[in-house]
Amino acid sequence: MTFQPVIPSGGLVGWRFLQRTYDAQLDSFATSAVNERQTRYFLDNISKVQTAEDLVSDRRLLQVALGAFGLEDDINNRFFIQKVLSDGTSADDALSNRLSDKRYREFSEAFGLGPGEIRRTGLVTFMEDIARDNVVFRFEVAVGQSDESMRISLFAQHALADLATQEGSADTKWFELMGLPPLRNMMETALGLPSSLGQLDIDKQLNVFKDRLSRLTGSDDLAQFTDDGAIAELTDRYLARSQISQLQNTISPAQTALILLGG
Repeated sequence: MTFQPVIPSGGLVGWRFLQRTYDAQLDSFATSAVNERQTRYFLDNISKVQTAEDLVSDRRLLQVALGAFGLEDDINNRFFIQKVLSDGTSADDALSNRLSDKRYREFSEAFGLGPGEIRRTGLVTFMEDIARDNVVFRFEVAVGQSDESMRISLFAQHALADLATQEGSADTKWFELMGLPPLRNMMETALGLPSSLGQLDIDKQLNVFKDRLSRLTGSDDLAQFTDDGAIAELTDRYLARSQISQLQNTISPAQTALILLGG
C-alpha cells in the first residue's frame, strides 16, 4: 500500500503544514512497499542497460527514468523516447536539442546513451539520484491528487530555482518557463494574468510577463529566484490567489470576503 500525503486544508494553511511535515511525509512515501520495490528494481537492473533500446524495452525501468524528469506521460511513446535517448545531446540537430521542453535534454544527458557519450547507467551515484528524483515526482503527483495547487507549488520549489541558475539569456529563461505548464500556471496566477494570454504572439507574452513581474518585485529577471525567499513570496502569492479563485467559483463574493477576513 502506498502512503498517501496528508494535506489538512487548502491555501496557505495547508501549504505551511506540508512544508513543516515534508521530510517526514516524503520518507514515509519513499519507504512504502510499492515505491521500495520500484526503486530496488531500478537500481538492481539499470546497470544492464547498454543502449536506448534496452531502456525503452523495460517498462519498469523506463517508468522510473521518465518519472525522475516529470515525463512519465511519455511512457507509451517508446519510439519518440528511444530517439531522444539514442540521439544524445552532443549534436545541434539531436532531437532533445530541438525540443522546447528542456527536460528531454536533461533526460537524455542523464543516461549518456547517445553517440560518443559516456554511458551513465553503470554509475551508481547518478542512478541513485534518478531513483530519488522519481520518488519526489511521484510524491508530488500524490499531493496533486488532493490539491493540484500544492503539487505545482512543490514542483516550483526546485524547478524555478533550477531555471533561475541556468546559463543563457534572461529572455531564454522566460521562454523555457512559458513552455513548462506548471511554472507557467503558477506565474500567470501569481501575477493575475489570464490563461488566454497564451493566445498572443510569444514575444507579446514575454513582454506582459516581464512587465507584471517587474511591477511586483522590482525586477523582470528570473535570476531573482535563486533566492529561496523570492520563491517563497511568489508561492504564497500564487496559493493565496488560487484559493480566492476556488472560493469565488463555489460561493458568493460576500461569503468570500467574510472567510478571508475571518482567516
